[in-house]
Amino acid sequence: MDTMTIIWLILAVAMAVLEAVTVQLVSIWFCIGSVAACITSLFTDNIIIEAAVFVIVSALALAVTRPLVKKMKSRGAEPTNSDRYIGKTAIVIENIDNDKAQGLVKVDNQKWTARSVTGDIIPKGTSVTVSAIEGVKLMVIKN
Repeated sequence: MDTMTIIWLILAVAMAVLEAVTVQLVSIWFCIGSVAACITSLFTDNIIIEAAVFVIVSALALAVTRPLVKKMKSRGAEPTNSDRYIGKTAIVIENIDNDKAQGLVKVDNQKWTARSVTGDIIPKGTSVTVSAIEGVKLMVIKN
C-alpha cells in the first residue's frame, strides 16, 4: 500500500466520521469520492488521475443524491386528525378572552382551549368557526 492509498483511505474515514457526526449530508459525497480515489490509487501512481476520479465521483454522487435529499427535506407538514376541525362550527363553553389566556369551546363533542383570531372577547354560548389550530388551541372567529 503506497502513501496516496493511505491518504485517500484516511480522507474517506474522516469524511464518514464527519457525516456521522453532523447527520446533515454534508460530506457523504466526498467519502464516496475518496473511496473511489483510494481504489484508483491501487492501480496507478498518477495523483492527477486519482484526484480526477475523486472530483468526478464526488460530483456524480452529489448529482445523483441531491434530488433525493431535496425531496426528503421538502416534505410538507404531516396532516393530523385535528385538522378536521378547521372550518367547523363550535360553541363557546367558557368565555374566550385572549388577554386572560382563557377560553374553551366544544366541537364534535370534544372540548378545546380556544383563542379569538380578532382578539375580541367572545361570550359563553356564542357560535364560532374554527379557522386554525395553533399548538393545542383552536383559533376561532365569531359567526
